[in-house]
Amino acid sequence: MIQFLDLKSVNARYKTELLQACERVIDSGWYIMGKELSSFENEFAQYCGTKYCVGVANGLDALTLVLRAWMELGKLKSGDEVIVPANTYIASILAISENGLIPILAEPDANTLNLKPANIEKLVTPKTKAILPVHLYGKICPMDEITAIARKHNLLVLEDCAQAHGSMLAGKKAGAWGDAAGFSFYPGKNLGALGDAGAITTNCDELYSVLTALRNYGSHKKYENDFVGQNSRLDELQAAFLRVKLKHLDEETELRRNIARIYNRDIINNLIEKPFEGESQEHVYHLYVIQTKFRDELQLYLEERGVSTLIHYPIPPNLQKCYQGMFNECKLTEEISCNILSLPISPVMPLDEVEKVCQLVNDFKV
Repeated sequence: MIQFLDLKSVNARYKTELLQACERVIDSGWYIMGKELSSFENEFAQYCGTKYCVGVANGLDALTLVLRAWMELGKLKSGDEVIVPANTYIASILAISENGLIPILAEPDANTLNLKPANIEKLVTPKTKAILPVHLYGKICPMDEITAIARKHNLLVLEDCAQAHGSMLAGKKAGAWGDAAGFSFYPGKNLGALGDAGAITTNCDELYSVLTALRNYGSHKKYENDFVGQNSRLDELQAAFLRVKLKHLDEETELRRNIARIYNRDIINNLIEKPFEGESQEHVYHLYVIQTKFRDELQLYLEERGVSTLIHYPIPPNLQKCYQGMFNECKLTEEISCNILSLPISPVMPLDEVEKVCQLVNDFKV
């Protein structure tokens, strides 16, 4: 069976380093908000090209806490609108509604599947206060155009970088374009922890100050609470693991890009639409997503021949039960959700498996 993602093998490559990191944490006697966290925050901020990084419990908290901090700072208020892609994972929407803000769904670009600047511009109203671009599948959005729209309308920009660790545009990495950015280190991400973990990047001093309190019960000083915060701390053990894996991230990205190059070159079935490459050197290929009108048939065909695939995502947010009746129809997003299929891709996928997937996809007929 060709696995979609073999996490055991991904982490086995660094087992010695990970065990040493674990031992270091155990021996320190300090397990929350210690040296491993501060070191990782400094290292990840430097990697992204930002002044600050704030480690939090997971990627959803990263987005939620930024929006909450802006509310504490008076930059947002309940009922304000936030423009967000219609074809994103539900977490991007949950972070908005959790804060009493209104998600406004924007249809994607049909080629890149990322936010289309022209579609953002059409949705701006006097209630619009922020844009939440999602760098879907590992390709950074057209942030130069998006930030220009934000400046024109005096909007905040919160990047969702959950799938885009290290992705770049014009020499600037994901996480350094907006006023702030949220990252997920869920185990299956390009930079994955061995459990839940997340982080926020920003260059803003006052935002950083509020965020470091909000993640820690609203407190900068023990037993003194300035905000109604929560417990969303990136623990020492996960921070130590992430420090190990961050050192290898660029190498793993190149392995992903090499698999994508093979897929791009060798998949030649006319029934299949391959991902839009564009500036492919900046794509980190968290996922390799093809499109076909015969998605369900292709997925079953591959499964019967030992190839595991996934769909990212089968049900758009506007059709989810939890948001029933809240959003208008999103025709393009709904069509995309019926056509997309994610092929296996990971830094430990053997090249003979890559070629087998190509051959099977090419042999697919209806």
